[in-house]
Amino acid sequence: MARLLIYGGTGYTGRLASKHAQRLGLDFLVAGRSESKTKELAAELGVDSRIFGLESPDKIDEALLGSSVLLNCAGPFIRTAKPLIEACIRNQVHYLDMAAELDSYHLSAESDARAKQADVMLMPGCGGGIAMLSCLVCYVLEHVKSPHRVDIALHISGPMSRGSEMSAAENITAACLELVKGNLVALEDPATKTKQFDFDNGNGPVDCVPITLPNLITLPRSTNIRDIRTFIYAEAALLPRDVTALPIGPTKEERDLHPYQVSVLVTEIDGTVKKGILHCANGYTFTSQASAEASRRVLEGQVAPGFQTPEVVFGYRFVEDVPGSVLRLV
Repeated sequence: MARLLIYGGTGYTGRLASKHAQRLGLDFLVAGRSESKTKELAAELGVDSRIFGLESPDKIDEALLGSSVLLNCAGPFIRTAKPLIEACIRNQVHYLDMAAELDSYHLSAESDARAKQADVMLMPGCGGGIAMLSCLVCYVLEHVKSPHRVDIALHISGPMSRGSEMSAAENITAACLELVKGNLVALEDPATKTKQFDFDNGNGPVDCVPITLPNLITLPRSTNIRDIRTFIYAEAALLPRDVTALPIGPTKEERDLHPYQVSVLVTEIDGTVKKGILHCANGYTFTSQASAEASRRVLEGQVAPGFQTPEVVFGYRFVEDVPGSVLRLV
């Protein structure tokens, strides 16, 4: 029987994903480098556990025995993606993660041919903001005849987890990037390149700042759009701060009070603009549930070899499998 291994399940989002995998009735085990934390989580969920770090390829290979899918929840992904992707290709195990950093996507693109040869799927960002944005874009594109440029903005709300802040601090891109005629280029003086988006949440248009998001890498593969800009709107409470002073992550009540929204503007060749909106659960809730749902689908055989994206393999309606997600044109 197909089996899922969740690596990094003791982290804030990994724990949420593990609990949702249990609610879905998946056959899974949890793994990580901390023996005490991993065994405690395994006992809480009533599942098996594996204890291993990522320094030894042989130990990773041994830990993957009996599993057909790996969900990597262990950030920062700049440290964990490469050894786990390599191990998955060696052992013919499908690789999923919830990364928001570019590293997993670059590695997956570079490993595409080898993964196809091994009949292994690599799907970084199987849940979370990357899936939100790309699924909404594909939804809007169904209603557009001649798309030329895509502008995407993500509204993030509420407290961040300690792990998210640590990952963000380690993965700040030196340059703010955009996609121009199919090429990633540095945006000159990004602080002056804000753009207004209306998230249809009653607050009207707000200024969003340019940010480098992995959709600049994934969307050209799924849509053939060659001009893409990505933006973010974050409340003041989300600005960088002392990570050591942060709690592990927001409470359920805090997540419920702070849903996320995405706004997409697709400009056609003639200048016509089509707008789409996604309202969904808080990012941590969405990411954990979408990642577990993606794992379920892969376990059931919904796969394609090589570097893949959720909107291609599962379709853009995938986001609607997470309760509270609503796609619409405005």
